[in-house]
Amino acid sequence: MTVDPLVLMTEVDRATQRLLRTAEGLDDAGVAAPSGLPGWTRGHVLTHVARNADAYANLLRGAATGADVPGYASPEARAEGIEAGHARPLAEQLADIRAAHERFAEQAAAVPAGAWPRVLQATGHPAAMVPWARLREVEVHHADLAAGYTPAHWPEAFALRLLREVLDGLHEGPPLVLRPDALGHPLVVGDPAAAPVVSGPAWALAAWLTGRGDGAALTVSPDGELPTPPRWK
Repeated sequence: MTVDPLVLMTEVDRATQRLLRTAEGLDDAGVAAPSGLPGWTRGHVLTHVARNADAYANLLRGAATGADVPGYASPEARAEGIEAGHARPLAEQLADIRAAHERFAEQAAAVPAGAWPRVLQATGHPAAMVPWARLREVEVHHADLAAGYTPAHWPEAFALRLLREVLDGLHEGPPLVLRPDALGHPLVVGDPAAAPVVSGPAWALAAWLTGRGDGAALTVSPDGELPTPPRWK
């Protein structure tokens, strides 16, 4: 998957439209039903998707102006925004996501070319990483809606990049050797000498490591149970 932020914005657009199509198939009762995230309804997930777009728009506004602009005013403000919006009817949820996505896209288009490499104080990463972060939020939380879209629907390029990102962040837990079907080489975590080899589709590996799948589509060699991966943050 490309690292070009403007090309990634096209993928964000497509992913957002896919999420909206899934949400449009719900009704108000469906919005109030449990999601795949413990303690959250689908309304919590949809509201989070909208507020996350605004948070990332704030980060890009900071990149464009050179100012230190946080995504959320505070962790408490983030939680309060989700709680305040989760009980809204479907029509309001859909309109909110569309408007928030448009604000985010407009802000991305306004970032000067020279500002994309700027490291953001709020994240410690270049502004160019924000479109990827937004794509990750939309795709992962689309699956979290538990409304028919699953990790098996993730585009392969997305699943592979998510898998690599998760592996890069693993600093504890058991050593692993992963063999995604789409790659001709393994991905190694820790000492491979005595590590189990876990094979299967990239989406299934990524879902398992992010707590979005039980690993049923994966195989382990030598035969045995899947190891328990560390909690994804």
